[in-house]
Amino acid sequence: MSRSSVHTRAGALALALTLVLQASSGYASASSPWLSSVAFTNVVASSPVAGGGYPVEAVTNAYVPGTCGPQPLNSNHSESWIAVKPGTEDLVGSSKFFISKWSTFYDFHLGTYTILNGTPVANNQVQGYDCTTVGSQEMPPSWTMNTDPNVDFDTQGRAYQVTLPFNAYWQNMHPNGAIMVSYSNDMGRHWLKANGGQPLEQSPNSTSLQFGHVEDKQWVAVNHIPGHPYQDHVYALWSVFNGAPNGGSVDLRIAVSRDRGATFSRYNSFTTPSVSGRQNFYVQPSIDAKGDLYIAFASTEQDKKSGQVTLWVAKSTDDGQTLRSHARSLELA
Repeated sequence: MSRSSVHTRAGALALALTLVLQASSGYASASSPWLSSVAFTNVVASSPVAGGGYPVEAVTNAYVPGTCGPQPLNSNHSESWIAVKPGTEDLVGSSKFFISKWSTFYDFHLGTYTILNGTPVANNQVQGYDCTTVGSQEMPPSWTMNTDPNVDFDTQGRAYQVTLPFNAYWQNMHPNGAIMVSYSNDMGRHWLKANGGQPLEQSPNSTSLQFGHVEDKQWVAVNHIPGHPYQDHVYALWSVFNGAPNGGSVDLRIAVSRDRGATFSRYNSFTTPSVSGRQNFYVQPSIDAKGDLYIAFASTEQDKKSGQVTLWVAKSTDDGQTLRSHARSLELA
């Protein structure tokens, strides 16, 4: 999970995952909830790769500034995501890549998988967030970790992801994290920082032990409808935890790029406590066939660990400038 270690969505995901697609060379049995006439085979997309990161001090579970260096990314992977290049059978996947022998610790960076016509051909660390790819031990631009994988394509084959580089939240490090965007023009083999390399929201120089302003749970959606007025516009969304989880609020942010990632608009906040509750999180944006932006998110009036969560949908028809409706869809107890 991401930094705040929230498990509210686990119940909803568990419900969705009770329907499991089982591999078969022909039709599934009549009792199966899935039917398929297409044969398929599971293929391992990951392989050990070289990257960069921090070793973990075994006794204190600490990251020591200045110790970042080359590391094998040869252990666990988790929180996978995948996106299809429009009009092709080519995909870019993303997940956490855990670092070396410290895979049982909270020690990972983002990595991506290049899959061409169904065949995995490469996987690598997302560059730009560790000392080996930024050429500095300064924190930032080097971070102890990078997390929360997500990917989407524009119509010209550029892949985007909104990233969450952060420093160990159990240590007294400054700053605690940032919301960034990276893009790739070669199916995920190499990544460049968007927005001139700047965060979408200025990160306060607060310690990672503080909960005064914590950015988290970011996501991306891209309008890949040819000929649409908002074609190739990139929508980045995230949550900001203000004093949570100890009774504070959680606000939602949106920033839009209208020049394929070169720049992003200053973020806007959307939804209000009077509409959807004090804490809003788990933003999931998507674009429909008309080019309208839909944003699903969860909210609660209390602490999200209480288990009382409401799911909402917001909609924008004007390129993310205003989100005009919020429709409550389901309450989870």
